[in-house]
Amino acid sequence: MKRIILIAAMAVMSVAAGAQNLKWAYVDFNELIMLMPEMDAARATMEENQKTNEEILVAMYDEYQSKYQQYQQKAESWTPAIRESKEKEIMDIQTRLEQTQQSLQQEMQQLQQNLQAPIYEKAQNTVNELAKAKGVALVFEASSLLYMDPAQGINLTPEARTALKIPEGRTLETLQAELQAKAQAAQAQMQ
Repeated sequence: MKRIILIAAMAVMSVAAGAQNLKWAYVDFNELIMLMPEMDAARATMEENQKTNEEILVAMYDEYQSKYQQYQQKAESWTPAIRESKEKEIMDIQTRLEQTQQSLQQEMQQLQQNLQAPIYEKAQNTVNELAKAKGVALVFEASSLLYMDPAQGINLTPEARTALKIPEGRTLETLQAELQAKAQAAQAQMQ
């Protein structure tokens, strides 16, 4: 362990020695991704699919509940063969419900990946282009740095926001407020 730390320290020192002329920049990549208009469209698609999936699951659960209630009400009057048949039917519905739920979750994860991949790629390409245009050798993610002297580096976030057509004044806080208002409206609609 000490050897790894020593090697890492030596690497940092050698980079630091050569880095006196090295230009570096930082960017809040998460902010860019979350505020891009394309991400709004992706969120809307995800919400629409989630709503459809919930409707499917509710319908299946209602069928299960109906069959189960019927079983509870009439089980004593049925012959053992009918009772066994109805129990199997209820278990089959429950199994289908669980399988459908798992399948829909996997589909949602895949959809999310498919929708977000081009968004991440566009943001990454934008940051790369800006860095090259400014002659920057290294770009760091601002939120993952323990310490950073902003005066020593170039903040690419404002230029990237403009290039990605993120509306001026839109922040993660305003996005959070938008999402909360939408969730509250949806919840009020359900009641």
